[in-house]
Amino acid sequence: MITLSYPHHSPRRFACALDAALGPLVEIPAALLVVAEIVVLLAGVTSRYVLRSPLVWSDELAEILFLWLAMLGAVVALRRGEHMRMTAVVGMCSPGVRAFLDMVAIAAPLAFLGLVMWPAVQFAQDASMVTTPALSLSDSWRAAAFPVGSGLMLLVTVVRLIREANWRLVIAALAAVFAIGCAFVALGPVLSNLGNYNLLIFFVGLVALGVLSGVPIAFSFALATFGYLALTTSTPMTVVVGRMDEGMSHLILLSVPLFVFLGQLIEMTGMAAAMIAFLASLLGHVRGGLSYVLVGAMYLVSGISGSKAADMAAVAPVLFPEMKARGAKPGELVALLAATGAQTETIPPSLVLITLGSVTGASISALFTGGMLPGIVLAITLCALVFWRNRREDLSHVKRAGAAEIVRKLLIALPALALPFVIRMAVIRGIATATEVSTIGIVYTVLAGLLIYRRFEWARLKPMLIETASLSGAILLIIGAATGMAWALTQSGFSGELADTLAGLPGGAATFIAASIVVFIVLGSVLEGIPAIVLFGPLMFPIARQLGINDIHYAMVVILSMGVGLFAPPFGVGYYSACAVSRIHPDQGMKPIAGYIVALVIGLIVVAAVPWISTGFLHQ
Repeated sequence: MITLSYPHHSPRRFACALDAALGPLVEIPAALLVVAEIVVLLAGVTSRYVLRSPLVWSDELAEILFLWLAMLGAVVALRRGEHMRMTAVVGMCSPGVRAFLDMVAIAAPLAFLGLVMWPAVQFAQDASMVTTPALSLSDSWRAAAFPVGSGLMLLVTVVRLIREANWRLVIAALAAVFAIGCAFVALGPVLSNLGNYNLLIFFVGLVALGVLSGVPIAFSFALATFGYLALTTSTPMTVVVGRMDEGMSHLILLSVPLFVFLGQLIEMTGMAAAMIAFLASLLGHVRGGLSYVLVGAMYLVSGISGSKAADMAAVAPVLFPEMKARGAKPGELVALLAATGAQTETIPPSLVLITLGSVTGASISALFTGGMLPGIVLAITLCALVFWRNRREDLSHVKRAGAAEIVRKLLIALPALALPFVIRMAVIRGIATATEVSTIGIVYTVLAGLLIYRRFEWARLKPMLIETASLSGAILLIIGAATGMAWALTQSGFSGELADTLAGLPGGAATFIAASIVVFIVLGSVLEGIPAIVLFGPLMFPIARQLGINDIHYAMVVILSMGVGLFAPPFGVGYYSACAVSRIHPDQGMKPIAGYIVALVIGLIVVAAVPWISTGFLHQ
């Protein structure tokens, strides 16, 4: 009789082989989806503007492919360990505790993915009853991306746990997550009678526990939302999947992966180097010179894409390598990038401004006019802090460029410097939508790289496309989870109670604006701008009008307040988007960003105290 024996590490060996097979199985389709989105959107622009024969199905096909790109990108990011985590607290723990919390950071996503799989399958089945208008396809072709992506992420987390050398840690982490889940289920009858106190338990307590324990931000948000709806309401869990789907597949967010890829192309073709060489010759001898360039660049490109993550993806890859080479610390860079994201929230054409105008009745053209100057005010406060922080920078080794050198580098950089203006002109003139315009930038950059700068590294395209999918998936999963959390808040009745409380405050308009600033900073840290506007705009603006506050003035205060919250750690989603885009760990920016948040708040107070900043150009 022959007995087969297996070494004790065979499961780990099998897991490693499975992981190696999963890599190309997911990465190659994700990369091809990025290419497909570029081709589909570019075909739509070309057909509409050049051939005068619009493709009625291009946006629809792009939206179907987009959810697949987002979910497969999230799988790639999870396999690579690239989902955003905050590990500042974890890093202060002993090695043993730190190793345990690292396992919890895998076990918690496993719990959510296990819970959401069946609702995700049901959601895809329900979508089969909907037919797309242009292509006449069942919507389940699009919705199936969620259960497929969730299943692949579930497989990836199981593989990661099997590969772990210390089984005691794995079992302890799974037991801890299971025990916390059982405790919440056991307390279900008590929780159902607590009303809106559950908002504090789940969206403050549970989210904080997850985030501070190092659980990826997206899964911390998603677990809190799932737990709140499952244990305190009668809402079907397919709703959680539907809200995450809605947040991740909004067509305007398609600009995120395309601008991420555009940023990589700018670097690869040498356009970034040309721009940096010119800017360095112009401001290189000034203390903090390239930091001023970053503030100005975000002001110029903001609003083009409709997404702050996409705006940051267009700027950071161009400036950060040179800034690091000149001695800038990574934490300082990501802090300033996040701060400029908040600074430019009011710059048109902004989707937040358009949404606010549509739900409150405020004039969109007036909002566009009123949004320019508040952004400049906040830029001034940020530049003041940049000046202060760099006042002792040693520039003795930096030689000031002469006029001839500046002109020469300007001529070399002109094709690259023209790119933001080409993109903005395409949007303003109606050649392309905010979603499509990134494809024009991609074509422009490819042609400039091939014909002008004579630099195009074909071998880098595949890893660039995979990296684009991974980074986009990490960002979009956070946005999807935040959208689900925002929807859960809307169902609680919290918004109406808050509006009634603010309306009853003594002190008139000044107190109401001050309270609004505090409230919208807090709301901005847990809600994306658009859900918060849709939820609170119709409630708050009538109160402001009754108190004699100009709509445009109040709009600027609200939007900037939400921007500060959105980019403020530890809960601000925008901060983690900045970290993801710049490939800098969130922990590194925690300390530097505090000063920038203070500078933004000072600028916000100036905008709130001086209505003319928002309304001065409306009647001229």
